[in-house]
Amino acid sequence: MPVANKPVLFYGIEALKEAGIEDIGIVVGDTKEEIKEAAGDGSRWDIKISYIEQDEPLGLAHAVKISADFLKGDSFVMYLGDNILKSGIKSLVEEFRENKPNALILLTEVPDPQMFGVAELEDGKVVNLVEKPKHPKSNLALVGVYMFDSHIFEAVNAIRPSWRNELEITDAIQHLVENGYEVHPHLVTGWWKDTGKLEDILDVNRLILETVEEKIEGKVDERSKTNGQVVIGRDTEVRNSIIRGPAIIGAGTEIIDSYIGPFTAIQDNCCINKTEIENSIILEGSRIDDIGSRIDESLIGRDVKISKCPPRPSVYKFMVGDQSNIVIK
Repeated sequence: MPVANKPVLFYGIEALKEAGIEDIGIVVGDTKEEIKEAAGDGSRWDIKISYIEQDEPLGLAHAVKISADFLKGDSFVMYLGDNILKSGIKSLVEEFRENKPNALILLTEVPDPQMFGVAELEDGKVVNLVEKPKHPKSNLALVGVYMFDSHIFEAVNAIRPSWRNELEITDAIQHLVENGYEVHPHLVTGWWKDTGKLEDILDVNRLILETVEEKIEGKVDERSKTNGQVVIGRDTEVRNSIIRGPAIIGAGTEIIDSYIGPFTAIQDNCCINKTEIENSIILEGSRIDDIGSRIDESLIGRDVKISKCPPRPSVYKFMVGDQSNIVIK
């Protein structure tokens, strides 16, 4: 899933690379071929990527468990592929290396803690973790980035599946806490997004687009106008249109007689004709033709076609009594 025309997964890989981590294992399931095709062997980032197959989605602790051969007892970062942190993780990795706790967990305040793994702190120390509690005792949610030393393998082998039939990473961290290991909390500053829902995808798309710098490589004709932070890819043509940034348009796309509003990301090889769009993501190869209304807060997949039905002739059917008077406007 792209955000600001880049797969969410790539933001995580780049954060790991920036933190000095160059040997990355990606746990894959049903979508493994699509992920392998996108990320490859890691050479584009000058890193090495390996793939670890998980037959069923049996939980995050299970993902750690099946990664034992890849990790070889080393300390490691576990980074959930649908998470994005504004500030990256470089400073956190440095903190983990310097202080050498058995685990470092990232926490942030959320309005709906029952939707997350939740941590309880006492005097700055982690005392309890619960996965998606019905009655949370804290509003501190676990951010999808964790750092562990080899003691985590003791924990993932000791716990049992939860009511969801998953090995929960919260239970594994709780095992570390209860057995006297050092689990350090770190409160995240800046924004963090879990892109599991449409509103979160659009929100992080907006946040990232706010940071882009103007770059126009395609052709914008004299009847068109761009305002603000606008990125237009190679071989893209903009004709008789307005593009108001922040917005990003990929390569080989046509924008004709249209309005592209703020916080919109349009991928490669699309065609937008006689349409208004804002605060939306349009994936590659899609075509939108003259729909007569504005598209807003939308996510449109690959190779989608949206158009308006041709107008139908008006038809009236009557059963009218004697001496009636009917006026039609």
